[in-house]
Order: sequence, then C-alpha cells, then structure tokens
Amino acid sequence: MRTFNLLKYLSERHAVTVITQRSEDVTEAEVEELHHWVEELVVFPKPQPSDVEGGLMGKVQRFRAFLEQGTPPSVLYRYSAEMQQWVDEALEAGEFEVITCEHSVNEIYVRPEWRSRNGFPNGASQLRTVVNIHSSLYGTCRNLLETKTSENQLRDQLNLPLLGRYEERYCAKFTDIVVTTSDDRRQIAAFNPEGQISVIPNGVDLSLYPKRISDPGGHRLVLCGAMDNRPNIDAARFFSLEVFPSIRERYPEATLEVVGTNPVPEVLELAERPGIRVTGRVVSMVDHLHKATVCVVPMRAGYGIKNKTLEAMAAGTPVVGSDRGLEGLLVDGGEVPLRALRANEATDFVYAVSRLFENRQLRKQLSENARSLIETKYTWERAGKLYEQVLSGRRD
Repeated sequence: MRTFNLLKYLSERHAVTVITQRSEDVTEAEVEELHHWVEELVVFPKPQPSDVEGGLMGKVQRFRAFLEQGTPPSVLYRYSAEMQQWVDEALEAGEFEVITCEHSVNEIYVRPEWRSRNGFPNGASQLRTVVNIHSSLYGTCRNLLETKTSENQLRDQLNLPLLGRYEERYCAKFTDIVVTTSDDRRQIAAFNPEGQISVIPNGVDLSLYPKRISDPGGHRLVLCGAMDNRPNIDAARFFSLEVFPSIRERYPEATLEVVGTNPVPEVLELAERPGIRVTGRVVSMVDHLHKATVCVVPMRAGYGIKNKTLEAMAAGTPVVGSDRGLEGLLVDGGEVPLRALRANEATDFVYAVSRLFENRQLRKQLSENARSLIETKYTWERAGKLYEQVLSGRRD
C-alpha cells in the first residue's frame, strides 16, 4: 500500500521506472494495470527458494549462512542475478538520477560504491540512493521478543544481534533513509548516527475512506487487520478471549467483528464464541468501519505506524487502541485534542469501550478530531510531497 500510493504521486511528476519481481499469483491484468502508472515496468520472475535441506539441518545451514554472509535468508532467497545485471547496466548508462528501494528486502541490489561515484552523464557528483524502510527488522524482532509474541523465541534471540549488524551495514550504503515513525528513526539513528534520516508516515486515500455520515450507536465493535499476521493474530485473540467476555457481561447484545484477510485457524475458532464473527476478506473495509460503534486496535506487538488505525480514524469511527496500535500518532495529552482512547490492559479496554458505548458526545468528539488529524497530516498526497523532497535532495 505504501509503495503503490507513493508511486502514484511520483508518477504524475516524474518519469518512473519500476523494477520488480512477479509472484505466481499475480495476473496478467494486474501487470497490465501497473503499466499505466509508470514510464517503464521491468518484471522479473520471483526466484524459487533453493533446494536447501529441510528440517533441523536446513535451519542450521541457513543460520550459518546468515552468520557468515550477514544477510538474512529472507533477502537472499529473493535475490536475482538477472535483475542485478539489469540494474547495474542501467546505472552504468546513467539512465537514472535516483534509485529507491521499497523496504529493506530490496537493498541487496544497491552497491555501496554508487553513493560516491563520479562522472555520471547527468553531471551529478553522486547517485542519490534511498531506502524506504517500512519497519525496522531489528526493532520488529526485538519487539516480538519483548512482548513474548514471537513464533520461535530461540530463533529470534539468535537472529536479533545479526539483524542489528545487518541493518547497520545496509543503511550505511544509502545517501538517504526514510522511516515511518519516530521510534524507527531513533532505532536507525543508533545504527547510523550520521545518516540522513527522514520520517514520512503512511497515509490514507480519503476518497476510499470518507468520514461516516452518522453515528450508528449500538454496541458493535470492529477489529481489523490481516489475520495471518502474527501481531494481528495475537491482538484478535487477546481482545476476544480476555476483553470481550467482560464487555458482554455489561452489554449482552454486544458484537465483535474480526475483519481481515486470510484468517488462520487460531482466529477462525474465535467465531465459536458468543457475539464474535470472523469475516475473512471483505469487499469494503470502510463499510464495516462505518457500521461499528467503536474500532479497537489492541496490538501488543508489531512495529511501525498502523494503517488500520489511520483508516479507522479517517472513517470517523472512534478508536480505542494500545500504545502499539497508536504508535507514531499524537492522540492525547497536554494541548493535544483527544483523538482516540488509549488502553493496554484488559480492564483498560473494558473501561474505554464502555465509556464510548455510553457517551455519544465523546464518540462525536473523537470522530471529528481524528478525521481532522488524518486530513491534515496523514494523506498520501502529503506523504508523496515529503518523499519527493527526499528524492530530490530538498528538505523544508
């Protein structure tokens, strides 16, 4: 979502070439549609994972390779020599003024010497190279360990220092680094104190997430997110098992919709509990937000700004979120207008949701303040302008 919306903005003002890899599930129609948004589209097949031995021995081999080479297996297995050759030749020919890697998985194609080379045909003293880090790998791994939501604690404990070393090394290659939150900026700055680091948050397409016309009232809760993502799975189970039963004791007619793609068995089984519905993929997320009395974002793990929170606020649905769910957003405290209610423990969520169920005026206050914040600070147009400044070397 972040990559595509930034691409849409940039393509209106610049000649953009996209070099990408195609998964088997991508259709010809989707490839053709992407052609409309760019000057040139270069598509390579997504590499197949190497025939590495499975089981314990395979894990040992992959960890040893990570230890020796310094690059995670998740990056190495996507590497394409043909794609590297295309990029190298294009840069040698001086075809581009800037190259940007969308998320760190693509950093492998950028060579360290590019940031200091002279003699490009366009007269530039260096090629501007930018990495758009959607979330810190080291920060994400550390957060999973701290919150005990990792699928494999031992693996992540072993990987954590290696990910720190990897992030420090690859960030040093780039002339500019872009992150989505202040937390990520602090994390990356610890690795690269001299780096040019800009914070550009995600945005919302306001045409897809209009503010709801009226408050539906009632006692309907919605919880959104991709339901095969570990932090979202944890959030759904935490709220369904530890919070929602207490809400149902107070409001027997209360309902909870768990909305999101690819629900795993751990999420599907929640639908067996009273008042809970697991929808799977839906045609329109905003319709479910508009019909809900309150949107809950009970994240206990997960690094970076949350699109689900921004979209709920844009839709005008009052939000109750954890510190992780509200990461990067000024929603309360001091001179800040109240834009969401904060809750971390189960009792906090019960109290906050009950306040909103009972107080229409408070719902209205959160709805209006949150929408105003999104319109001012979290549109894709604003993110695109800030990103364009980084790519051009300008900073206001």
